[in-house]
Amino acid sequence: MSALLEPLHESHFERLHALFDSVCRERRFLAFTHAGPKEQTFAYYQGILTAGDIHFVALSGEQLVGWCDVLTLMGQMRAHSSVLGMAVAKDFRGQGIGRQLIIKALAKADERGLKRVELTVHSENTNAQALYNSVGFAFEGTQRRGWCLDGQYFDVHHMARLADA
Repeated sequence: MSALLEPLHESHFERLHALFDSVCRERRFLAFTHAGPKEQTFAYYQGILTAGDIHFVALSGEQLVGWCDVLTLMGQMRAHSSVLGMAVAKDFRGQGIGRQLIIKALAKADERGLKRVELTVHSENTNAQALYNSVGFAFEGTQRRGWCLDGQYFDVHHMARLADA
């Protein structure tokens, strides 16, 4: 399936917040179990726009069905580095939307001269790991017991894509 990809805009905030909350409540993919208050989340999105960071959304008609962002890291010695975050709505997974989003975001990161894009992924999320591998990310290590949910610990894998590797 092909989705319409657009840069983040204020008109997306409401739908993006709803999608973020929906994926968080699955309690499997993101480090959050629910979205914060709208005002807080909207301020976060506004900060992305103000900073000029990379953030694309995927639309199927009017429905916002995915996002991918590449956010720069603070500190002069990390100015070449960024962190990728993404999610796709449950009913739209496995249709190539995540791949479209990542490819678009990584192309923009390359345009901007970002040499390192890193991410973390739940150790049991093998579908995401396979996607990340297929677009050039490599396994860098495991943070043992990196996440804890309801008293159960999970390992988190660290992956990165180096632009000139």
